[in-house]
Parts: sequence; C-alpha cells; structure tokens
Amino acid sequence: MASHTLATIATRFLQRPGLASGTLRAYESTLMPLLAAYGSWPIDLLERSEVVEYLQSLTHLAYTTRRKHQATMQALFNFAVEQGYLKANPIVRLKQPKPDPQKGEHGSDDTIRYLTEPQIKCLYRAVELDPRMTAIVSLLHRSGARISEVLQLNLDDVDFKEQRFQVLGKGINKRWCFFSQDTAAALSEYIRDGRHPRSTALFTAQQPISLETSRISYRRIHQCWESLIAPYLELKGARLHDLRHTFATERVGLMGIEELRALMGHENIQTTLRYQKVTSRRAESVAKQALETLS
Repeated sequence: MASHTLATIATRFLQRPGLASGTLRAYESTLMPLLAAYGSWPIDLLERSEVVEYLQSLTHLAYTTRRKHQATMQALFNFAVEQGYLKANPIVRLKQPKPDPQKGEHGSDDTIRYLTEPQIKCLYRAVELDPRMTAIVSLLHRSGARISEVLQLNLDDVDFKEQRFQVLGKGINKRWCFFSQDTAAALSEYIRDGRHPRSTALFTAQQPISLETSRISYRRIHQCWESLIAPYLELKGARLHDLRHTFATERVGLMGIEELRALMGHENIQTTLRYQKVTSRRAESVAKQALETLS
C-alpha cells in the first residue's frame, strides 16, 4: 500500500460521519499544531520518538491539556491502524503526563487556585487596552467555561439576547454557560473593533505575513496572557484556568451545589464540593485575621 501523509490520514479521521461539531472543533484545534510540524511526513515513518518529543514540547500547556492532546493523537493513530494505514500505533501504552507541582499543577483537586478580588481588579486593568483579551478574560470569569471550550466557539454560538452559549465539555456532555452584561459589552467591543471577519470563529488571529485569518490558538492566547500580566507582581503565577476556579468560589455560597455543578459541567458532585472547602478555609483565614486585628 502506498504511503499516506499524516495530514491526509488526519483529514480522513476528521471527516468520519457522526462527529459532533464541538468534538470536531476540539480535534481540529488539537491536531493543527501537530500537522504544522509533521503533516507532510508519511504516517508510517512517524516513529514513537518523534511523537514523544512533540508531546514533551507542549510545556506551555497545562498537564490536563497535554493529556487531551495525547488522547486525541492516540485516537488518530488507532484510526490509522483500523484503516490499514499503520501496522501498529506508535504511542501505544505511552504513559499520560503527570502534573508538575513546580508549575502549580496538581493531580488531585485539593489545591484550588483562584484570584482574589484585588487580583481580579488588577487583571482587568492589565488587559483593558487589548479588546480580545478583555473579552476572553471577562467570558472566562463570568461564565466559568474552560479556555478550551471558549476557543472552540464560533461567532454564531453566542446568544447575546439570552446572554449564553453552549459548549461540549468533557466526554460528550453539552451544557449552557451564561455571561453578564459587562461581558456582553466586552464581547461587542471586541467583535466591532478587534475580530477579523473572514472567519467563523469567535476569537480570531491574523498571520502577520500572509494575513490569513483563522481561529486563534491556545499557544497565542497564552503568550498574550503572559505578556499582559508580567508587569504586575500581584498576578505572578496566575493562570487562565484560575478564572474558572474564581467563578466557582464566587458562587459556591450563592446557589445550590447541584446548580453550580451543572454550570461547571462536573460529572462528579465531589468535584464541585471542593469549592465549599475553599470558601470554608477562606472564611477561617479571614476570621483569624480579624481576631488578630482586634487583639
């Protein structure tokens, strides 16, 4: 059988019937960086060492996102084996990446990093001159959506009248996310002044030389984030994902735990209950500080 390029097989993988639009967009956004590096390679020449090296280069991503990249690649190579393009999956039984505590990553959910009210105010000051980042920060903070879910959105996915959008979360679970009036204003300003219209994506980017417009990548958003928060000591070590935790900690005492679970898209109620522990510890800390002040 003639050799096929990785890009050809990936295209056939994505064109399989029955893929939900959200799943398709997630696969596409995950595979595009891989195809940029190895798309022209014959798939049967792509060895385990190259794939491992590529996965290890994704250090700018959270370990949970790196796990998604690896899982998608596993699915792609399994498809190639099933269709007869490969004799074996080159990364079969490859261990999933583990969290790096040095980067503030944790395998358990005992440690939840969220932004305090002063940090949130500082963050909005840091991004205020960038309409796209202002819209992204506000959308993450007010909706509790994951950054991967937000970057998969198309412009038509956002219902400004009801101030909501639907995402495909982990697995195949769909859920509605809601946003506030200030987020609607930030989105409208970005769409008017910062969004490139030659794309269906909500958040876009333009290549500096070719001027080609496409869905913005997580890598580029991460670079923008790091650049904008760098001057502020209060935001040292802050992550985009911390906005999701901030959303939950702000609401855990204002609504039922089941309602919060639905908004967050948690499969297990125990995951949502972590935020009650956070607010309890925060209340204890505040109470101790007050006692020290009074003493």
